Amino acid sequence: MTAAIRVEDLRKVYSSLTAVDGISFDVAAGEIFGVVGPNGAGKTTTIECLEGLRTPDGGSVRLWNLDPARDGRIVRERIGVQLQNSALPEDIRVWEALDLFSSYYRHPVPWGPLLERLGIAEKRRSAYAHLSGGEKQRLSIALALINDPDLVFLDELTTGLDPQARRSMWDLVRDIRRRGRTVFLTTHFMEEAEQLCDRVLVMDRGRIVALDSPENLVRTLGGETQVLFTVDGKCDLGRLEILPGVKRVAASGGRVTVTGSGDRLVALIVNALDAEGVNFRDLRSEHPNLEDVFLAVTGEVMRD
Repeated sequence: MTAAIRVEDLRKVYSSLTAVDGISFDVAAGEIFGVVGPNGAGKTTTIECLEGLRTPDGGSVRLWNLDPARDGRIVRERIGVQLQNSALPEDIRVWEALDLFSSYYRHPVPWGPLLERLGIAEKRRSAYAHLSGGEKQRLSIALALINDPDLVFLDELTTGLDPQARRSMWDLVRDIRRRGRTVFLTTHFMEEAEQLCDRVLVMDRGRIVALDSPENLVRTLGGETQVLFTVDGKCDLGRLEILPGVKRVAASGGRVTVTGSGDRLVALIVNALDAEGVNFRDLRSEHPNLEDVFLAVTGEVMRD
């Protein structure tokens, strides 16, 4: 694996608070790598150490074998940064912000096509204060990409956005990776991490509590699937309880919940109901997800 990021025993302490407590991980070039956890888990401190905005109190951080603190000028030419709490002067216009940020780099890309790609070309003369939340986020991405970076940091990219705007941001992140870039993403939206990331690191209280692909994290949880449906009339629950993989069956009124595991669980239940001539409707299945993993490894509910 060619590592774009290598972190070894990273520590950061603020007075009596240990924000990052000796974490180690690598990020492969070309992957979307996510860090998730509740507020206060250490996500933002970690990303700021990687970007060179904070100096670690212990351990080491390397971006392509470069030290962000010692080799800051070289690193800044190769990274793009979208900060969690970034803001521009309210009266600055979109084109002025892009011109300003372009002046910081030796080889900026033309920002006209960048605005077209991000869908805000018609806003180039608009003042920052007149942009919507989604448009401000798109502008922040444009500013992060103005130097054509090899590695893009996105910190809580979709916080405060409505569901439609959030999914639009997801498409933009996928497009960045399709162009051969590495994406380092922090979020407290578990669905976002599950949809976007090749691997996810789960942090809590400054430590790593899990690290793997979303699929493997869910698989190692060993979670059970629930199959829910409504029956019209009688249903012999005993016939369902003896099916392979079924662990328990419960009914409330006409609503039946079957809990179990196995790739063929749903098919077995449907076939059994058909064989008994049971009329059923509204069948759906619920599977474990990353939020279930978080609950299992930290014992906490995700907090916004």
